[in-house]
Amino acid sequence: MSDWKNFTREPKIAYFSMEIGLSNDIPTYSGGLGVLAGDTIKTAADLKVPMVAVTLVCRKGYFLQTIDAEGWQQEYPREWKPETFMELLPGKTLVTIEGRDVKVQSWLYRVKSPTGGQVPVLFLDTDIPGNDDSDRRITDELYGGDQGYRLKQEIVLGIGGARLLDTLGFSIRKYHMNEGHASLLTLELLTRARRPVEDTWDERASWDTRRVTEQCVFTTHTPVEAGHDRFPYDLVQRIMGEVIPLPLLKELAGKEILNTTMLAMNLSRFVNGVAKKHGEVSKVLFPGFEIHAITNGIHPFTWASPYFVNLFNQYLPSWAKEPELLVRVDLIPDEEIWDAHCGAKAYLFQYIEETTGVRLDPELLTVGFARRSATYKRGDLIFSDIDRLLEIGEGKLQLVFGGKAHPRDRAGKEVIHRIIDQVKRLRGRIDCVYLENYNMDVASRLIPGVDLWLNNPLRPLEASGTSGMKAALNGVPNFSVLDGWWIEGHIEGVTGWGIGPAPTDNSVDANHSAEDVFDLYHKLEKTILPLFYQDRPGWIRIMKNAIGKNAYYFNTHVMMRRYVTEAYMH
Repeated sequence: MSDWKNFTREPKIAYFSMEIGLSNDIPTYSGGLGVLAGDTIKTAADLKVPMVAVTLVCRKGYFLQTIDAEGWQQEYPREWKPETFMELLPGKTLVTIEGRDVKVQSWLYRVKSPTGGQVPVLFLDTDIPGNDDSDRRITDELYGGDQGYRLKQEIVLGIGGARLLDTLGFSIRKYHMNEGHASLLTLELLTRARRPVEDTWDERASWDTRRVTEQCVFTTHTPVEAGHDRFPYDLVQRIMGEVIPLPLLKELAGKEILNTTMLAMNLSRFVNGVAKKHGEVSKVLFPGFEIHAITNGIHPFTWASPYFVNLFNQYLPSWAKEPELLVRVDLIPDEEIWDAHCGAKAYLFQYIEETTGVRLDPELLTVGFARRSATYKRGDLIFSDIDRLLEIGEGKLQLVFGGKAHPRDRAGKEVIHRIIDQVKRLRGRIDCVYLENYNMDVASRLIPGVDLWLNNPLRPLEASGTSGMKAALNGVPNFSVLDGWWIEGHIEGVTGWGIGPAPTDNSVDANHSAEDVFDLYHKLEKTILPLFYQDRPGWIRIMKNAIGKNAYYFNTHVMMRRYVTEAYMH
């Protein structure tokens, strides 16, 4: 008999996330949000935080990306079998969708730490005999389908997830909603908290919102409009029915349309953004709410390249469990830092040659840019003035790109197309490559293997930006717009370099593109390239500062300790 019931012996923090990235073999993530969730769970296991995580099984994954001969992204299902990695748990629950009972089951995946800690992750699944054919597809595709499909997924995640935890015998002390996708769980908690008095269904007094609020924690991850799910109330009523009275739902989630972020904020005692700046921007977007800030992190052992793992193990034993020891990076000789970096670079270049046929020069400054292809991230900004770029970088610079656009994001796909057009045009003068199907596996090669990490979103739309933290951990300096975490991690010329003006404006309409382009080229030409080629000890000093002044702090161990003390213990 399975020992999974051991997980139900003590009260848990229930961590709900629509996407979780734990490994490349389990493609239930699309980008930074899911990878952050995976890193959070791994750290909870390291620190033995009593947690259970809940997500969707997404049997067809996010998608597999290829780039066709014309430079356009093509998508294919990334099918996988949960039974290969997980065990099916015996309990099932029901949710109501379009008036039908829909069965929900869960697969158990155990995240195990070398410290002996374990966190169970429940992957919810509706592909069950007896369910309507369309209902069996609800847990197929991450962020797939239309609004109706997305709402059905959020019913399964929030309401189904809360019910299944109950069915399986978990005792929950706090519910942590990672983004608004899980906010419908608050409605399930409200129905449980309804006071047993003889009030009518419409009586506001019978709904104990305070009791629900005390149980909930909410993290918002983006100031971008598309990141906040909104559902028309006629769609909500057709698909979900009336879980709580409509007037009360409108009071909690918005008068005109159901805003999942608003619902979560109204029913959570602790609400936070994912960097100090993002906390401030969120207060502008959602006036009247008390919004804290807990800056995101990365799981150190997951994201250190094998070359740096060996180095840190030798000079800073226990660094993976106590990443604050990275502050002692000066114990490591410069030449060993450089050798480790050269190993990571050779590993990346071998992968590039095998997958693209392009042979890059290991002696040239290599700049990396890889993230979800959304227009606000401005993936093609460095190509704004090709003549200027050639004047600065011909014979001195190489560029490596990666990233997926959402299948329905035409503008995001056009960014990829424009980058690939420039890759072809510049061949032989500035070599560039675009790596297909960016995922955790590709990231673990790409980020440590470049010399400089570029990030140039429209400020203040980058809530955090954890790829830059992964770079810093591997001694790769950041060259980034002052937004998200980089405002806190940036010391000009010490940990890396900023692009554009200081981060004084919280408006989402401020656009400094011309200034950013000028600064990007100017610093590349006058500061970064000369330092890399003419002052190797100076460059290695910045590499060490990235580790000792950024990576020691911007990790999920620091982040999780803050969640425990500020959000979970009260």
